[in-house]
Amino acid sequence: MTNISGMTAIWAILADPIHHVKTPEALNAVLRDREIDGVLIPVHVVADDLSRIVDGLRRMQNLKGFIVTVPHKSAMLELCDEADDSARAIGAVNTIRRENDGRLVGAMLDGTGFVAGLRTAGIEPSGMSVYLAGAGGAANAIAFALADAGIAKLSIANRTRSKSDDLARRLHGHCPRLVIDVSTTDPSGHELVVNATSLGLRDRDPLPLDVTRLDQTQIVAEIIMQPEITPLLAAARLRGCGIQPGRPMLTSQLHLMADFMGMVSS
Repeated sequence: MTNISGMTAIWAILADPIHHVKTPEALNAVLRDREIDGVLIPVHVVADDLSRIVDGLRRMQNLKGFIVTVPHKSAMLELCDEADDSARAIGAVNTIRRENDGRLVGAMLDGTGFVAGLRTAGIEPSGMSVYLAGAGGAANAIAFALADAGIAKLSIANRTRSKSDDLARRLHGHCPRLVIDVSTTDPSGHELVVNATSLGLRDRDPLPLDVTRLDQTQIVAEIIMQPEITPLLAAARLRGCGIQPGRPMLTSQLHLMADFMGMVSS
């Protein structure tokens, strides 16, 4: 790390717990690569203290922005002065830019990072029919980003039907032209199959969908980064599918976060 002085700009990441986050290492590397006199620090904030901490961050004249992760993404939306329509519809933000006057501008870049990761691999989602496993926070962000990217159809499959229905309703309000339905574990008939659940993180997790219905015309994508080849991706590859691991989503999102928070050379 370069020497820290009174000229050093500050960014932060807020989480509870904080010990496991890898973002400081990654974004400090971005700052070094871009030759920016700045540092990103981890800040352990419990939910009850979030609003007070954010109020203090507003007043830090050398703070340029911050990231929020579990469990603060939803609560942070209401603490922002401005957020785009997608973030409002999703109901969460994860990246915040502090303007010079202390105003906080928020964005949700989980889904945008996922779409950017697809495109770096030469996968253009526009016009595609997509099967989405999951209706939680990450799935919400990905669904809205895919809609904004111009997909033709989205089928949402989640163990709790009410969550699928709620996501479909909000997504229809955001993008009325998109064909949306609530699906089962059968991913057949879709060009892109996305696992936006946490199933695959642990050895004994069940598969998030019926892999026997996959075929070689489909691309199967993950958001899980460790293991790189999840049981779903291994099964999809055996059936001749194209696969997209989760790491490109993170790599793309880091650069989107850096740009949004003003980590740019002057």
